Amino acid sequence: MKLTDAAVARLRARGKEYTVWDSEVSGLGVRVRPTGGKSYVLLRDAGGSSKRVSLGPVITRTVAETRRECHARKAEPEAAETDLQARAVPSLADFVSGEWRVAHFERYKPSSKKTARSLLDGRILPAFGSKPLDRIAPAQARRWFDAFSKTAPGNANNALKLFRQIMNFAVACGHIETDPTRGIRRNRRTPLTRFLSREEIDRLHRVLDRQEGRGETPQADMIRLLLLTGCRKGEIVRLRWSEVGNDALMLEDSKTGPRAVPLNSQAKRVLDEQPRGGSPFVFPSPRDPSRPRCRDIALWYRVRREAGIEDVRLHDLRHTHASHAVMNGVPMPVVSRLLGHADVGMTLRYAHLGDREIEAAAERVGQAVADLIGIGREQSER
Repeated sequence: MKLTDAAVARLRARGKEYTVWDSEVSGLGVRVRPTGGKSYVLLRDAGGSSKRVSLGPVITRTVAETRRECHARKAEPEAAETDLQARAVPSLADFVSGEWRVAHFERYKPSSKKTARSLLDGRILPAFGSKPLDRIAPAQARRWFDAFSKTAPGNANNALKLFRQIMNFAVACGHIETDPTRGIRRNRRTPLTRFLSREEIDRLHRVLDRQEGRGETPQADMIRLLLLTGCRKGEIVRLRWSEVGNDALMLEDSKTGPRAVPLNSQAKRVLDEQPRGGSPFVFPSPRDPSRPRCRDIALWYRVRREAGIEDVRLHDLRHTHASHAVMNGVPMPVVSRLLGHADVGMTLRYAHLGDREIEAAAERVGQAVADLIGIGREQSER
């Protein structure tokens, strides 16, 4: 068929890989993999036989640009051969800084870019950066993941996810046939089931009140806001005055993008008590007001010990916010909006109900069934 950008976009994945050949340029085709990845390929003569070489993913160039490259290769076959050899199978570092960066990294949010850079520079590139993509073996990838998992299983999962995405894109580009991380299972995570009861919340607030008398007001107020708003730690630590509205926090860069967080009266009171100086941050660093106060809220470890809740993580305050919203009758879709989730299914991981509420629900169901049984008996007696 005559390849056009629109025609290539309409090509869909099938159970097996297939190639659509261009009727305009002999030997030019689009290879479509079962994963949905599409790449340009070119058949060229190699010692009396034909060899298929990859020209890169379709998302990085148009059909017209690819045709021009094919004509140039045919006009100068020696230069084309040298170019093909030079770019046959790039190293992981070159691939990441080239094709993958253009197609994926540049589309990340600033916070996601920061995380990806950390994983790449700290874990992935030191282990595999100098290796050609087709020389990264599954056994090497597994040993790397297992070694990382011994010290940081959660972060190892994050690194594996990024590494797998890079290698799957390399497959889509035609550089390798299979992803070397395929078959590696992520580490199991501890179920997120911890949230504070009403009594624990009361103890926490009393401990926070005492901290204010010790000069720890800023960090104590940060902890209060985490519980009152359900925000993530980074959203409060890096909160700017420009994001604080009369009735909501207008977060410019949350994990899921810009979002609004409604403010209840208690959260408003905490924010109103913060001094407004020359810093753009609500909780500025005492040494450098141009920066936020701290990355970690160190006070939390002392507070939870004094409150008798040492098994509670700072992120569990977000779980607590969601769970108590559900226990007070807030519909799940509304709770999802409060937390800034794009999928209600994500909210189910945070909204846990206490034993008292479960017992009450069981009692209501039991009473409803008993009433139905009573109705059935009355009808049979008649």
